[in-house]
Amino acid sequence: MIKFVTKKIVYGLLVLVGVVILVFFLFQGFGDPSRIVMGQTGDSTTQSNIRKELYLINEKGESIPKFRQFLYYLNDVSPICFHSTADIDKKKLRGFFIGEGKKFGIKIPYLRKSYQSKREVGTILMQALPGTLMLAITAMFIAVLIGIPLGVMAAVKQNTWLDTTAIFSSIVGISAPSFFMGIIMVYLFGFVLSDWTGLHIAGSWFAIDDEGQRRLTMQNLILPAITLGIRPLAIITQLTRSAMLDVLDQDYIRTAYAKGLSKRTVIWKHGLRNALNPVITAITGWFAELLAGAFFVEYIFGWQGIGKVTVDALEKLDYPVVMGSVLVAATFFIIINILADILYGVVDPRVRVE
Repeated sequence: MIKFVTKKIVYGLLVLVGVVILVFFLFQGFGDPSRIVMGQTGDSTTQSNIRKELYLINEKGESIPKFRQFLYYLNDVSPICFHSTADIDKKKLRGFFIGEGKKFGIKIPYLRKSYQSKREVGTILMQALPGTLMLAITAMFIAVLIGIPLGVMAAVKQNTWLDTTAIFSSIVGISAPSFFMGIIMVYLFGFVLSDWTGLHIAGSWFAIDDEGQRRLTMQNLILPAITLGIRPLAIITQLTRSAMLDVLDQDYIRTAYAKGLSKRTVIWKHGLRNALNPVITAITGWFAELLAGAFFVEYIFGWQGIGKVTVDALEKLDYPVVMGSVLVAATFFIIINILADILYGVVDPRVRVE
């Protein structure tokens, strides 16, 4: 188990390095970011200071090659790093550092500062992360809670109206893009039927009370969570149905019936457990995608999460925020896939992690 997890972590780190390379050269490899930070106004001295801060030029005013700029960025975002005392104080790095001069350290990744607000990108994303996690977990909970039982019933009642309805609904759910369903949900339940539902067109997961404190408002979670959960619900239903149909034709299912076990026990204990592997793949894969791909849903519903923060940053050309959000999403994707591989061995004894 330890060897398996270690190997997966190494592969995950290699993927993250690839993502860092892609993100850096895509957003900062071309053009001059100092002009975005400075805006339309600013003298040459201001631009020079900004370019030094962004590691575009050195103290002598000489341009730093792109490859060295990338190494500086990699050193910032990596938990294992080398930093001078001045850098540690200036960037307010948090971690453990040893040595003199250039210190070796293990730190919380530093995602640099926003071009627009001058705030640390890590702080911005950590404030938005609870909203995205809350939305993704609720959407996946809805999808699993409805999708697995519906898929099982469709398989057990094969070729009946229940099976046909489940298949038709799944096709519609898979075919409908999230942003389209979001617009429909907003208009129908947040506008036309708002007097009946009591739901708003848009709203975040918190509200500011009279004392200026954040207050949790779960009411605004309903519409975006349902919208985001429609597609994974449809796919989970289809996969559960297909896997159950295969499992119910196996010899050990007939043996279980011959031993006198009840239909409920055979279906839900023996059949479903052996049909869960492809479903787990879908659940973990879609959960990672929900974390990374809730951009349009968050934007449509005004939900304060990483997706909305990233879209707003793209509109303002605030590249450090965009780069940071991509790295955070990639990290979650890798972690979830590692957990999924471990979970296979727990659910299905035939799978062994080595």
